[in-house]
Amino acid sequence: MTTFEALLLFGGGLLAGVINSMAGGGSLLTVPLLSLVGVEGLAANGTNRVAVLIQNLSSGIGYHQGGVRPYRAGARLIPSALVGGLGGALLVSQLNDAVFEKIFGFLMIPLLVLALWKPKAERATEPWPRWLEVVVFLGLGFYAGAIQAGVGLLLLLTLARSGFDLVTGNAVKTLLIIAITALVAVPVFLLDGQVRWVPALVLSAGSASGGYAGARVATKGGERIIKPVLVVAVLGLAGRMMGLY
Repeated sequence: MTTFEALLLFGGGLLAGVINSMAGGGSLLTVPLLSLVGVEGLAANGTNRVAVLIQNLSSGIGYHQGGVRPYRAGARLIPSALVGGLGGALLVSQLNDAVFEKIFGFLMIPLLVLALWKPKAERATEPWPRWLEVVVFLGLGFYAGAIQAGVGLLLLLTLARSGFDLVTGNAVKTLLIIAITALVAVPVFLLDGQVRWVPALVLSAGSASGGYAGARVATKGGERIIKPVLVVAVLGLAGRMMGLY
């Protein structure tokens, strides 16, 4: 890896960390950037999970220190999400790089639209019944295990409909992503040899720094700057992953 590539990954991780701290969608930048610096499609997906894990561990510590500790709620949702996550990780790890890159490239556009929409801090009047909650989080876990990008946004929206306010939902989302990434995704991609450690550590350093800085940026209207950058970067990288140029 060249110095320029390392700086590009660190900067992309920094921006992704800021974006994730506002809601989610940072992997829409980091996975294509990994491919851009020479990490092939599936390895880019696996390598990105290391940065996702480190960033969410940092966020989890922040929520704990801030007194938001919804561990019982997380424990209720984690089993079904883990089962789905294992299925998703095993399935996507068997694809070839070209197929994965095209799938990811096509997904980036609708996920960008979702990333630009900010969920409201409103609770559902009636939470879902338990059986439906299990099915929904099984599906979300499958997507998180397979693709990851945008799952934070999907989890936030789903948790709000399941009866959580936005702050608690963010904390539960963090717990779910930590569980799926640490217990399912990273082990599967490691066993398949789809983690590149040098890019992973550089990206993780940027993501961790961005996650911390994101809260400060968000309080000063930073979204006005971040969102246009996200739009331009995602559209450009999506075209690259779909093979348009």
